[in-house]
Amino acid sequence: MPDALFLSNLHVYHGDTCAVRDVDLHCMEGTVTALLGRNGAGKTTTLSAIAGLLAPKRGAIRFFGKPIERLGPEAICRLGIGLVPQGRRIFPTLTVAEHLEIAARAPRHEARRVWDRNAVEEVFPRLRERRRQLAGSLSGGEQQMLAIARALVTNPRILLLDEPAEGLAPQIVSEVADAIRALKANGLSILLVEHNIPLALSLADECVVLSSGEVVWRGCAPDLAASPDLLNQHLGVH
Repeated sequence: MPDALFLSNLHVYHGDTCAVRDVDLHCMEGTVTALLGRNGAGKTTTLSAIAGLLAPKRGAIRFFGKPIERLGPEAICRLGIGLVPQGRRIFPTLTVAEHLEIAARAPRHEARRVWDRNAVEEVFPRLRERRRQLAGSLSGGEQQMLAIARALVTNPRILLLDEPAEGLAPQIVSEVADAIRALKANGLSILLVEHNIPLALSLADECVVLSSGEVVWRGCAPDLAASPDLLNQHLGVH
């Protein structure tokens, strides 16, 4: 399988502080790659650089072979990169349907499945029931589903998920996990940032672990799951 996303020697700064240093990462087409690490490790900064919200100081970002490190967020979104940000960032005074109508874009690539409102409502049936409801009145889990659906209707080739399980009840976490598996089964590539390590390991094919902005481990998810010392040292999992 080809690389959907490839990062090489990536350096990203916040002011004078280097938040991400010499990061190499690849996400193969149709797979889930988990980007893991403690708070402040550089995970969200990495996603922000991929999405064009932060400009890398040095390094390369390739999306299906195309260099995107100098592009703005609008151009990157049009190419087929969808971001589901931490904290959801929905518009409380818009309805569920309005969120999807505003974000909807036709695919600009050959897609296994076109993500329109009907398609995302198959993955998230609750959104069909809440179609006319204001987003601000949704539960936290429903808002997360909406945030993912909003990114999906842009018809991305890769989805960047930043803490999709944050603050959710266990039952809702399970529903979100099932949705991520369904998206992967439909051929979508996913780069997942998640503090819920058991959840991340259950979803991921490959894992990359960051510490203080640098890659300290990469490999397949079962190998990481079988490394308790590594999990404890870099992820605080006992």
